[in-house]
Amino acid sequence: MAAPPGGYSAAPVAAGDPIDDLTRWLGLRWESAERVRLTIRPELINPAGLLAGPVAYAMVDYSMGSALWQQRIKGERIATIGISINYVQTAREGDVLCDSVVDRRNDRIAVMRSQVSHEDGRLLATAVGSFAIFPRERLGGHERGPSSP
Repeated sequence: MAAPPGGYSAAPVAAGDPIDDLTRWLGLRWESAERVRLTIRPELINPAGLLAGPVAYAMVDYSMGSALWQQRIKGERIATIGISINYVQTAREGDVLCDSVVDRRNDRIAVMRSQVSHEDGRLLATAVGSFAIFPRERLGGHERGPSSP
């Protein structure tokens, strides 16, 4: 995916690396800016014996954010406005992948979509989301992410 003029194509972290404590605990691994992988483990299974819904939701949120992060222009920051997710089926073991695409963005809003699938090809969930795009200064010095761009 090409960066816009004045944008940045470098990932916020190296492929495979977690970006914060939550992604480290979940075990999210970036294969690209648009793709996140997770291996199901017992801590991620709900009382019904299924992959907990919030795990797939977190994969979608982080994957969408990562895909949009690549299209930022210097000084821009992003935040999730809302995500609607439809769970199609679930999984109990193996790897789960989330792929995200930026469908449209302007200087204030981005609209995105994601697909969560099992490594065997089964579709687990689909999602659409919107993200705010705003100047870094609006964070008022509370930013914890990378200092640049």
